[in-house]
Amino acid sequence: MEKIIVYTHSDCLAKDNGINHPERKERLETVLESVKELDSLDIVIKEAPLAISETINLVHPQSHLDIIFSMIPSTGLVGVEKEPYADTFLCEHSREAILRSCGAGIAAADDLIEGSEKRIFCAVRPPGHHAETIRVNGFCFVNNVAVTARYLQNQYQFGRIAIIDFDVHHGNGTQEIFYSDKSVAYGSIHEHPLFPGTGSENETGVGNIFNAPIQSGTSSDEFLNIFEGKILENIDKFKPEVILVSAGFDAHKSDPLANINLESEDYYTLTKSIVEIANLHCDGRVISFLEGGYDLLALSESTKAHIRGLNEN
Repeated sequence: MEKIIVYTHSDCLAKDNGINHPERKERLETVLESVKELDSLDIVIKEAPLAISETINLVHPQSHLDIIFSMIPSTGLVGVEKEPYADTFLCEHSREAILRSCGAGIAAADDLIEGSEKRIFCAVRPPGHHAETIRVNGFCFVNNVAVTARYLQNQYQFGRIAIIDFDVHHGNGTQEIFYSDKSVAYGSIHEHPLFPGTGSENETGVGNIFNAPIQSGTSSDEFLNIFEGKILENIDKFKPEVILVSAGFDAHKSDPLANINLESEDYYTLTKSIVEIANLHCDGRVISFLEGGYDLLALSESTKAHIRGLNEN
C-alpha cells in the first residue's frame, strides 16, 4: 500500500459561481469529506501554496493572467465569456482559488521528486483542463495539469510526461497547449459530441495526442475496453517518466452533464490500470487533479474508488 498525499486549501471553497451553477463549493466539500472517510488508508492532507506567476508563465503569458485578474470584481460575479453564454465566472475570491489550485500541482511535483511519496491527489477547484494558453473557458482559468507538466520538465529535467484525462469532457486546453510537443503525451477518453466539441480521433498533434471519443450511452465495459486499447496502450508505448491525471468523475451514470454509464467502482479499475503503467515506467509516480463531477453522491463514491486505486502497489 502507498501513502497518499492530498493537496487542498480552504481558498478553493471560497470560489463562487452563483446559484445553481454545477461547479460549486459543495463538490470540493464532498471530496474532502470522502477522503477523510478513507480512514483505513495512509492519507496525509497538506495545504496547497499559492502558485507564483513565473511558474504559471511556463504555460500562460503574464499578459493573459493580468487580464484575468483585472476582471475580478470586488463583489458579485463577472462572466468571462460573452453573454448569453457565460458559465465561467470570477468572484472576489477567485485569485486565491486559482493560485491555490495551480499551486497544489507545483507542491505535488516537489513532493514527488524530493520526497518518498509517489501518489498525490490535488483536491482543488477551479478545475483546469479546458484552459488554453490564452483562453479561459469551461469553468477553467489556469491549466493546473499543464503547468505542473511544464514545471516538472523545467525544474527537474524530465523528458517525457504523460497526461491521462478521463473527464467526460475533452480537455481542449491541455490538447492545445501540447499539440506540437513530442515530449508530452495527452490521452483523453470523452463523450462526443459534447462540450467543448474538440477531441476527434484525427486530432493527433505530432503523434502525441490520443483521443478516444465515445458515444452517448456507452457502458462500463465498453468504456474500460476503449480506455485500455486507445489510451493506455499508447501511453505504455510512450514510456513516460511521470503520469499526470485529469480526474473528472462526470462519466458516472448519475452525472447531470453527460450521458456515459460508468459505475463508481469503475474509477478504481481505471485508476489501478494507470498505476500499473506508472509502476512499469515511472517508478510509480502519479499526480492526479480533480476536474469535473457534478452529482455529489457519485462524486463521493468515485473519489473514494479513485484514491483506493492510487493506493495500490
